[in-house]
Amino acid sequence: MSTGETNLSQLIRTMRPELQPGTYVYCTVASLTGLDLGECLGMFREREGITLILPQATADRLHLPYSFRAAWITLTVHSALEAVGLTAAFAQVLGQANVSCNVIAAYYHDHIFVAAEDAKKALGLLQQLAATGQVA
Repeated sequence: MSTGETNLSQLIRTMRPELQPGTYVYCTVASLTGLDLGECLGMFREREGITLILPQATADRLHLPYSFRAAWITLTVHSALEAVGLTAAFAQVLGQANVSCNVIAAYYHDHIFVAAEDAKKALGLLQQLAATGQVA
């Protein structure tokens, strides 16, 4: 059991969204052979291939195709992996504003990837959610 926060109201009020610098992309590869994963933010194996989340500059340098350019927002609250409702709360707020989000739950924090052009809008919506504690 992690030592992170599980109370939904507390999670929302203290989530402190932080926009990370740079632009990130999702790529898919059949094999990791020959790839240096030192700059890789995330990796997930699926039947169809291996998904990598990389800085756009890294994907460009490696000539890896991508179709989604994303901004990376970290919720800096230490959310417990067993916490219930945080993803639903911010996904609802972003969805109502027509902002797509792709979420990675890591050990300490939740990380949200939104279309690069929606970065400031998403950050503002998440900050408003934290300030009010209210899901519409």
